[in-house]
Amino acid sequence: MFCLQKTIKADVTRKGVGLHSGTDSVMTLAPAPINTGLVFVVPGDDGEIEIPALVENVTTEHDLIRATTLTKDGVSIHTVEHVLAALAGTGVTNCYIRLTGGEPPVMACGSSLGYVEMIDEAGILDQGVPGLYYKVNKPITLREGNIEITAEPADFFKVTFHIQYDDPAIGEQEATIEVRPSIFREQIAPARTFALMRDIAGLQEKGLAKGGSLENALVFDDGKLVGDQKLRFPNECARHKLLDLIGDLALLGMPIKGHVTARFSGHATNVEFTRILAKAERHMPRIYPPRDPRHWDIGSIMAVMPHRYPFLLIDRITKIVPGKWIEGFKNVTINEPFFQGHFPDHPIMPAVLIIEAMAQVGGVLLMSNVEDARGKLVYFSGIDKARFRRPVTPGDRIHFELELVKRRGPLCKMRGVARVDDKVVAEADLLSTIVDS
Repeated sequence: MFCLQKTIKADVTRKGVGLHSGTDSVMTLAPAPINTGLVFVVPGDDGEIEIPALVENVTTEHDLIRATTLTKDGVSIHTVEHVLAALAGTGVTNCYIRLTGGEPPVMACGSSLGYVEMIDEAGILDQGVPGLYYKVNKPITLREGNIEITAEPADFFKVTFHIQYDDPAIGEQEATIEVRPSIFREQIAPARTFALMRDIAGLQEKGLAKGGSLENALVFDDGKLVGDQKLRFPNECARHKLLDLIGDLALLGMPIKGHVTARFSGHATNVEFTRILAKAERHMPRIYPPRDPRHWDIGSIMAVMPHRYPFLLIDRITKIVPGKWIEGFKNVTINEPFFQGHFPDHPIMPAVLIIEAMAQVGGVLLMSNVEDARGKLVYFSGIDKARFRRPVTPGDRIHFELELVKRRGPLCKMRGVARVDDKVVAEADLLSTIVDS
């Protein structure tokens, strides 16, 4: 699994009423810098209050009745799970969610689809920096009566949800879905919130479901849907509970690499399970203690590149504009294995390995722009206009810059330059293709 930090390209705003409060609300999704996370911004008595979408800001059991509520500095925002699911499901890791009214506006679609449409309208921007993710290394389980949530190791993020209701129109359902942007848009986001007719009066007495209607929610009554509603999926209810779980797990503050399975869970146990995960160490693909990523370290590079000793020839990626341009470097030391034979008494880095290192930097550029890089490799099919201007010796730091000149399907052409101390040591045009391994 690999995760690039992403934000949206522009502000986008929607107005409406809150699903549970029924009050008018306005929500704006806005771009945010790297390492910001998902942050709600709400009006307070002394100015704006930022409430990070983290499990630490879910405070009381009352916050978890039919929805998830965040609270900070005496200000609460309700029903955050659907918009958080939309952001997490589409891969957005940094975003300001500006909100008035105390609850995101419920969309006519009654699901996360409206929020996904907002994100797609704004556009998604790859920010060129690897993100933190949570890696499940061993099974983790929460049980409360017949409720159970388990996370198990996996090479990607997958969610399974099992529900059972006594209304025969719902009955027993299960959904298992791998969570990545294209799948989330089509198979999860459209799943609508639902309720039983016999429960609605009780919810409204508790101050909930005031903004709900047949326009934005499925309502079941004695084995049938109320009105002329039609299911979007045979297991739409299970899919919506799965959507809720994704939104609650987003309170971990990072994507998950693992398979999460839930039976009969609601927001209270979803959040409690997220608390359990949050107590464990949060991971990034790196080999030393984590810090806020500002560039690609060797662990991040190894997460997308298959090369290993003695043929991994790049140390860091310092800047990247996904799909367009990249820069990185290699530190050359006397301990390089090739200096044993090239040449023992006059160590010079072989020109062909300078081109190989340049190609590997280009490979990071190509692989970072692939939504699902599992089972993919970069094959280099040609080198044109290669020139070698100066020798590279131990102690040099080679700075590589590559520009993607042309891409047609899996075929790519890049122009690369290598410099030491701002002086060109090599340059070449590289041809490559992305293939299945």
